[in-house]
Amino acid sequence: MRLIVNSGGPQAIEEWRAQFRIFAPELDVVGWHENVDPATIDYALVWAPDTGRLATFPNLKLIISAGAGVDHILADPHLPRHLSIARMVTSRTQTEMAEYVLTSALMLTRNLKRVVDNQARRRWEIFDSLRVAADVRVGIMGLGHLGIASAQLLSRVGFPVSGWSRGASKLEGLPSYAGQAQFNDFLHQTDLLVCLLPATDATKGILNTATLSQLPRGASLINAGRGAHMVEQDIINALDSGHLHQAVLDVFEHEPLPESSPLWTHPGIIITPHCAAIPDRKERARHTALLIEANECGEPLPNIYDPQRGY
Repeated sequence: MRLIVNSGGPQAIEEWRAQFRIFAPELDVVGWHENVDPATIDYALVWAPDTGRLATFPNLKLIISAGAGVDHILADPHLPRHLSIARMVTSRTQTEMAEYVLTSALMLTRNLKRVVDNQARRRWEIFDSLRVAADVRVGIMGLGHLGIASAQLLSRVGFPVSGWSRGASKLEGLPSYAGQAQFNDFLHQTDLLVCLLPATDATKGILNTATLSQLPRGASLINAGRGAHMVEQDIINALDSGHLHQAVLDVFEHEPLPESSPLWTHPGIIITPHCAAIPDRKERARHTALLIEANECGEPLPNIYDPQRGY
């Protein structure tokens, strides 16, 4: 069997080969930019593949996303629609996302951006607006594997947590809301909104003025879902008006975030470079090997993209 890899660039292919020798030594691993016969490719592990390239592999059995999202694959108008796409969701992905959300929530709770900004100015300021986790009601949009893992960790630390999803979903032991009819009720009791929704037509632009205005004044935002969820100017306006206190943003409509973006310099925004949950190559190779083995045995695969649901 042959796997073609497009993740990390040509310089990463030797590390990929080394990892797959551990987990699938029988697998022939080739790089995206190597000269290979397209008919020999059985599997593809990709991130943002070149438009039309996947369609050139006539015997391709499965497309595996190198990340949890698949929008970078679906953007290809020539994508072979009959092929399944496996999302890279592992136990480590869940841990990394949950820890990212917890870290961001604690930073916002303790107003650490103000401390870091003061350090840059060499300014010693003691302010008395300290809160603890129990004071901040966290609402998580999106109750998939990542949302549930984040909710559970936040709750263990002491944050009051609730969840919302577009369809019926349960957050065991914690309040949960579902559908548009319960959306505003969910927002009204959320001091810190966390977006972990999938990218679908229904969720595009959901972080807009209409949504943010339903939060209590002074609420904060963490977006580690998708850049398409944000109407960036609406977030800036909410911050400028004081309705939104601060935001931690990990994903953007255009990545890398352009140097000209006003998000970089806004005093109320902390930016991270789409790094909330990126399993290392060892973990992704292990998971990919398991997916290929299961597919070869005709077993059902986890976290397959569902066109009907949009994720």
